[in-house]
Amino acid sequence: MVRLAANEARKDFADAINRVAYAGERIIVHRRGKDVAALVSVEDLAVLENLEDMIDLTDAREALKEPGSVSWEKMKKDLGL
Repeated sequence: MVRLAANEARKDFADAINRVAYAGERIIVHRRGKDVAALVSVEDLAVLENLEDMIDLTDAREALKEPGSVSWEKMKKDLGL
């Protein structure tokens, strides 16, 4: 993974975007040595979002097992949705 200082990333933004989009690189942007952002391809972002969705689904299923939990159908009805 490549690390770029924020000022370098700003100066060479088009190049950084091309490296991510076409070469599949992942770029960490840092400021004063501290990582502050990452540039990733749209494909990598989709993978990350799918992972988040899977984690959310697992958490929701576990929450539904807890005593006193309310079903989604009941929640929608109670809220008038």
